[in-house]
Amino acid sequence: MTETATLPLPLPRDAARPARRVPEAAIAAALVAGLCGLLLLIIALPLGTLLLKSLEAPAGGFAGLDNFRTYFGTPTLVGALLNSLTIAGLTVLVVVPLAFGYAYALTRTRVAGKGLLLAAALLPIFAPSLLSGIALTYILGNQGLLRGLLLGHSVYGPIGIVVAECLYAFPHALIILVTALSLADGRLYEAAAAMGTPRWRVFATVTLPGARYGIVSAAFVVFTLVVTDFGIPKVIGGQYSVLATDAYRQVVGQQNFPMGAVVGLLMLVPAILAFGVDRLVQRRQSALLSARSVPYAPAERPARDRLALAYAGLLAGLIVAAYGVAVWASFIRYWPYNLALTLDHYDFAATDADGWAPYRNSLAMALAVAVVGTVVVFTGAYLIERLKAFRLGRGLAQLLAMLPLAVPGLVLGLGYVFFFNAPWNPLNALYGSLALLAVNTLAHYYTVAHVTATTAIKQIDPEFEAVSASLQVPFWQTLRRVTLPICLPTVLELAVYLFVNAMTTVSAVIFLYGPDTKLASVAIVHMDEAGTTASAAAMASVIMATALGARLCLALANRLLVTRLQGWRRRETLA
Repeated sequence: MTETATLPLPLPRDAARPARRVPEAAIAAALVAGLCGLLLLIIALPLGTLLLKSLEAPAGGFAGLDNFRTYFGTPTLVGALLNSLTIAGLTVLVVVPLAFGYAYALTRTRVAGKGLLLAAALLPIFAPSLLSGIALTYILGNQGLLRGLLLGHSVYGPIGIVVAECLYAFPHALIILVTALSLADGRLYEAAAAMGTPRWRVFATVTLPGARYGIVSAAFVVFTLVVTDFGIPKVIGGQYSVLATDAYRQVVGQQNFPMGAVVGLLMLVPAILAFGVDRLVQRRQSALLSARSVPYAPAERPARDRLALAYAGLLAGLIVAAYGVAVWASFIRYWPYNLALTLDHYDFAATDADGWAPYRNSLAMALAVAVVGTVVVFTGAYLIERLKAFRLGRGLAQLLAMLPLAVPGLVLGLGYVFFFNAPWNPLNALYGSLALLAVNTLAHYYTVAHVTATTAIKQIDPEFEAVSASLQVPFWQTLRRVTLPICLPTVLELAVYLFVNAMTTVSAVIFLYGPDTKLASVAIVHMDEAGTTASAAAMASVIMATALGARLCLALANRLLVTRLQGWRRRETLA
């Protein structure tokens, strides 16, 4: 059989050339550079503009430090600064010991119903801070249920602010202290028991030293939250000025933007100091658990456990009762004279021309922050933690990602006003849009989400990337097929965290909304200013129900989706 020679057909000129492949390192460097650019745009540049605005004269031009001299030369303005520091200090002195006792009951005793007690204590996280102030007006206000408890003193002032801030800040301190007290080496307690050491001495020499860094962190977190909170002083502060309401008054009331910038920078100082001291203290922290440690299991002591249950149950009952009164009041026809139930206060169009539109805006904004923010945060954490390209850019991105932790929401919001509303900025078309509100909210809560994502990624062995590189598998394929499925629970947690905070935030967005983009939390402020407190309580209750619904959806997703798709997490018993 003869073979017929076949000549190769001429290939097209383009096909004859091998396709150029963009190097993976170049793609990684470009993504890191893009992340740096994004973080500079949404975090660093607004804060830089805020600094420049504080050096500007009210009529324009450079003023240098004149605005700061004017501030410290005005007794009423300095008084607001001292008031903020006083309120924050008092709140720390009340909240941290109470939260420590609660955390001790949850971690170092054998009380029943720990899950229920923890859920009750975390309730304020799912509501705007304004709701605690509204609740106090119904309990201790002029027409409150227990108005006689204050012995003639008014709740509208420092007393009301401190009590409401304690409700608001309690769960934030509790989360830190529960974590601190959960880590303990049982061998220390076994040795103390063997030597017959008194329990009070064990507590003073073992328990407290082991939790001291958590106590310090909790104190600084509470201090920063209170100094920078706007909602509670606005609702129940009366004529008692603090930094947050002073900044709002300067910008919105008096249109004195340079002085508003000065107040914002002064509000930034306590937050930065608290952040710096907290970082310094944590550097000195040593590991509480070693490879030879034995997990601590509290022994059953009926008297101690009953006392701990009574203490935690009392605090949980007070928290639930306070928020329960606010929700109940939203269904009351006319407090406290006509206690008949009604849904009239949920007809928001009767008290606000926007009706339910602010809630729909908040829902749309929160969903956008949850979806887009989770993608940006998790991808950014992966780029910083796992890629080796553009080391300088990854370092800058890490620094920018940690910056919002020390920046109060109100300060960041002021920076957005001066940066995005500037005539020279081509992005000023975004001002007042839901898109800018979503970007601002993401920037405000970026650090906690970034740290959470980074922690999850660090738990995965880097060998996955090494093997992928040896097999010439692009890093984005490794991210999609390996890292993301393993970190799916963390990704869902990030989405819910961003959603809940976007629904409840008020200080960061109070300056940024437009006529058609007012959010539900801002509507609460306006309703309270108009004297329709029941409608404000109703809107806050709707927000809280939505946030709790999101948390319930996360629990269902973890039970259904994660359990089915991550069967590798379950260990099978070998025959």
